[in-house]
Amino acid sequence: MEIFEWVIILLLGAALLSALAARLSLPYPSLLALGGAGLAFLPVGPEWSLDPRLALTLFVAPVLLDAAYDSSPRDLLRNWRTLIGLALFAVIVSTISVAVLVKWLVPDMSWPVAIALGAIVAPPDAAAASAVLRKLPMPHRLRMVLEGESLINDASALLIYRFAIVAAMTGGMETAKFFPELLITVVGSLALGGGAGFLFQRFMRHIFKDVPTAVISQFAMTFGLWTLAEYLGLSGILTIVANAMIVARFGRLNTAARMRVPTFAVWETVVFVLNAFAFMLIGMQIGPIWERLPPETRSGSLLTAVAVLACVVSVRFAWIFAYSIIVRALRLDPTKRGVRMADTLKGSAVLSWAGMRGIVTLAAAFAIPLTLVDGTPFPYRDLILLCAFVTVLGTLVIQGLTLGPLILALKLPSDDPVATEVSWARADVYAAGLAAIASDSSDEAEQVRREYQMRQPANAGEEKPLDELPGNSLRRAVLDAARNRSDQLRITGKIGDEAFRTLEAELDWSELGAGGLRD
Repeated sequence: MEIFEWVIILLLGAALLSALAARLSLPYPSLLALGGAGLAFLPVGPEWSLDPRLALTLFVAPVLLDAAYDSSPRDLLRNWRTLIGLALFAVIVSTISVAVLVKWLVPDMSWPVAIALGAIVAPPDAAAASAVLRKLPMPHRLRMVLEGESLINDASALLIYRFAIVAAMTGGMETAKFFPELLITVVGSLALGGGAGFLFQRFMRHIFKDVPTAVISQFAMTFGLWTLAEYLGLSGILTIVANAMIVARFGRLNTAARMRVPTFAVWETVVFVLNAFAFMLIGMQIGPIWERLPPETRSGSLLTAVAVLACVVSVRFAWIFAYSIIVRALRLDPTKRGVRMADTLKGSAVLSWAGMRGIVTLAAAFAIPLTLVDGTPFPYRDLILLCAFVTVLGTLVIQGLTLGPLILALKLPSDDPVATEVSWARADVYAAGLAAIASDSSDEAEQVRREYQMRQPANAGEEKPLDELPGNSLRRAVLDAARNRSDQLRITGKIGDEAFRTLEAELDWSELGAGGLRD
């Protein structure tokens, strides 16, 4: 069957599985991965292998940008201790633990190769976390921690992975070079991503005047920036995260509502399609991996892979519970003061069980070179691929399918701070908007005031072109003042980015209804 026909089949299958997941209140990545694994063993199934560089660029870059764009710097800063612990130290501990375990199970494996395997399976994935967590009734702070962790832990793991692969290829690496190169990579990636985001959002409005060209330029910018970062030896992940946060912070001022509303709709659709393909392709990789393993080593390799899966899950549990107990005992985290230990332990259980791995883990495994510098095959490459696949599929299926029931069973205290912030901020920003026309005593101004005070549609009178309706200029004045006020509330940290985006969407639709066709 031709590739195009299989693409259509996979798209339809992904849509059906996603609909089934929604019907059963299950995370769709888990069902998609299972569907892909089942497809891999069909005699007529497609035999597609992931190109590692293409997989990271195509599947991770736009999904990561979307997740970073939606992140809240205020909430990330509030949880910085937990995030650093998970994204850096937990990754290091997981990497070392897996390396020690595999070195014990496979004594002939060198330490650089074992460390590379540990770095591959250590980090939970941004795409997997975002796709799973957004569908679950999780307390706000836990979701912020998990989504924030998934934005940066891939970068720390892939940096360790990069140095381990170099050491395996060359037979060793000078330790003195590690930290200087690490510093250069981090600083350079943040500078490249932040600078590109600042320039792009500043000039985009003046260059791209219609939605199609603007959307195409955004995707081209995302893929191009990732490729450039990797070409320069920097971290594509950190670069994209920095870029998205800068654009999210300052891009609204340079984007009209008529551009933003359809652009967001396109991005939401494309990200879903990429997620669907990524998770189905993850499942489809088991066939080629299993066939490449010699029959006499398959059982031992599978046991090693299952041991690696158990190791990464257990280490995450141990790290999070130890961290939570120590932090609470020392009262280092003010957000946990006054919280019962039982609730803290319940939250730790959810954080521990939410470590799904995804496309980054599998793509990093496939990126391992086929041969060493001397031309000999890279040692234990197929075993590493199997371990990566079992870890990804195991966490997506076992943890992904049981995370929702676990949250419900633990009966965590429910909260919705975003709805609270939106409620009072809505009144605040519309009051600021109405204040902008307070001195206008015309009938049209009074009509606009009633409209925004009562949130009821006003009588538009005789039919006229949308931009010529009575009071539209006043409506836009109200909306401009309301937008400025919502910006102030976000900048000062009185509301988070989620509440801000909810208000922004409301104001966008109001602007479009008021003839918002301005550039």
